[in-house]
Amino acid sequence: MGFSNTLLFIVAAAFTGTSALFLPAGDVSFPGNATLPGALSTRGVQAPGQGTFDGFFWTSFVTSGFNVVFTNIAGGQYEVQWQGSGDFVVGQGTNPGSKSAVLTYSASWGPNPASAAILSVYGWSTNPLVEYYINEEANDFNLGTINSGTTHKGTVTSDGSVYDIYEHTQVNQPSIQGTATFNQYLSVRQNKRTSGTVTVANHVNAWASLGMPLGTMNYQVMAVEGLSSSGQATVTVN
Repeated sequence: MGFSNTLLFIVAAAFTGTSALFLPAGDVSFPGNATLPGALSTRGVQAPGQGTFDGFFWTSFVTSGFNVVFTNIAGGQYEVQWQGSGDFVVGQGTNPGSKSAVLTYSASWGPNPASAAILSVYGWSTNPLVEYYINEEANDFNLGTINSGTTHKGTVTSDGSVYDIYEHTQVNQPSIQGTATFNQYLSVRQNKRTSGTVTVANHVNAWASLGMPLGTMNYQVMAVEGLSSSGQATVTVN
């Protein structure tokens, strides 16, 4: 979500023939915890923002030009349907997150998986300000290779797969602290999957050994992000 305009241009051109501004989902200027009238007690269709639902933290960021329906469901589950151009990120998890979290998740795409969509453990830290991804599924593209200026730092083996580790600097982009310059840390799984367990500490320790430390943890969610595409996903996270 916090990738450069170059990324969105490449993805949009490849899949939709359009381009739009690709902004980070860390922008928290939207009002949080808004529920549309008529929502059932065990489901909440959320307007963009942040809040809690059934004991889980949720976040929803949507740029203009995207039609996104994000529905919180009881028990750590959510559904998202989308169509349009731009960028969105939605997810459920905790706030603050944990460097030692072990997250178990399952996700389904359908009925037709979107080409430009990703599934990741996603979050932020402060001091230093960092936006990070532990990417589990990216459909037809690699987060670490399609954005110019991204550096491959190494690899880490965790939870049954090798992950490629990348670092990228965002300059004067929206963040959880307003417009700022910050680094992105990316662990990109080679053996893609839509269910399993993510041992966050393995990535945090690998990043730190490569000179990529996290600071004080902010929110941490199992997130779906879409770029100029259409699709549907259902995600459950423990």
